[in-house]
Amino acid sequence: MTRPPFEPFTDADIAVVSAQLGRPARNVVGIAARCVCGAPTVVATAPRLADGTPFPTMYYLCHPAATAALSQLEATQVMNEYNQLLADDEQVRAAYRSAHESFLADRALLGDVPEVAGISSGGMPDRVKCLHALGAHSLAAGPGVNPIGDLALARCTWTPTVCECIDYSAADSAPE
Repeated sequence: MTRPPFEPFTDADIAVVSAQLGRPARNVVGIAARCVCGAPTVVATAPRLADGTPFPTMYYLCHPAATAALSQLEATQVMNEYNQLLADDEQVRAAYRSAHESFLADRALLGDVPEVAGISSGGMPDRVKCLHALGAHSLAAGPGVNPIGDLALARCTWTPTVCECIDYSAADSAPE
């Protein structure tokens, strides 16, 4: 079996993710991207939650500044622009379909969940539905894999090259 495209996590990582989300982190299977300071930015989540619920959104954005910036971008109605780009540009459409296939291949490494077979996240492969999910995929997979996620990250006010984290050190010792 191929190694999943994310790194293992520690108890401290889970404490930070829980602090970032403001709730306990659920079913994390790895850290898919980190801030330049080392804090988790994207977690990889199991395709089936512990309670049995299918969870197609494997790459989950947890970094508060990134989440806020992508929320602000979504509020500008940019998704309409990106959907039009998909309709008008065959190369972008083909790259977006490839991103969808890449996402599905990554998730397949974690197991088969028939209820979400063929379903990725963020609206892939045919529309733009959630910039958080698409940005998370771009951060996890790296530049050039998800064209819409890349565009959203380039256009939002947050950048993965500058740390905007709060001090999560208290989270490292938080009781479970």
